[in-house]
Amino acid sequence: MTAVHPLTDGELTLRLSRQDQQVVSFDVEHGKPLGTVEVRRTTPGVGLVVWELDGGPEVAQRAVRLVSEFAFAELELERLQVEVDPAIHASARVAIRSGFRREGVLRGAALVEGERRDVAVYGMRVDDPRPDTVTGWTALMDSTLPKKRVIAHVIVRDTTGRVLLCQVSYKNDLELPGGVVEPDEDPAGGASREMHEELGVALPLLGVLAIDWLPRWEGWGDAVEILYDGGVHDPGLLDTLQPDGFEIRGISWHSPDALDGLVSPLNARRLPLILAAPSQLHNLSNGSPITS
Repeated sequence: MTAVHPLTDGELTLRLSRQDQQVVSFDVEHGKPLGTVEVRRTTPGVGLVVWELDGGPEVAQRAVRLVSEFAFAELELERLQVEVDPAIHASARVAIRSGFRREGVLRGAALVEGERRDVAVYGMRVDDPRPDTVTGWTALMDSTLPKKRVIAHVIVRDTTGRVLLCQVSYKNDLELPGGVVEPDEDPAGGASREMHEELGVALPLLGVLAIDWLPRWEGWGDAVEILYDGGVHDPGLLDTLQPDGFEIRGISWHSPDALDGLVSPLNARRLPLILAAPSQLHNLSNGSPITS
């Protein structure tokens, strides 16, 4: 075993107890033995950090920080990983406060006493900002916070009060032009991009007509949807648009009082409301007005 000086933060002490090609393990002491923390090599340049300690989350956090810096500096690993049961919140807090960002959940990846359990994966790269820096801490918090989907659709009207709807290739319901906003894309930019991709033209956006919250539905997570005003146009606008032929197979004008059976129940609820009062901002929840 290569000689390794004890690791310490001034109070906690980690003494090397095992070192081979697969595992580097330390006994943890704070006046008395508290357990072990170790790094298990999984693939080249990558290690899994595992601990079994008494003394609570603070002791585990300090031990994991010490062994992580050792793994990067002395073992020359480029990435470390922690895997915990999502139901064990104390272990998740140890991972986060030790500098590991939440990266996702492996559904049913662990078999515990005959039961399939999820595994939450936390990762840290050697070049990640550490948790005692502002950027490091905010990146850690960002990795744990909810990521809500944002949808941007455009309501385009003609001079007779009809709304422009698209026949899409992936469902029977007619749909508004627009779609999901990409990461780091502002919603208005996403609406314009989707319109250009689908119709060949990005009409000017004149403002926001409605903001709607959508609950979970048929496998989709909940989302926030922004419905933009695409303006009022001559019915001949359709002749200038160029549906992409893949996602959008056709476009047509439809009267707000004739949408039942053509659009989703969500759009059947909200589109007549919005089209009847296009000068106001509609605050909606699942297509219905929010009431105090």
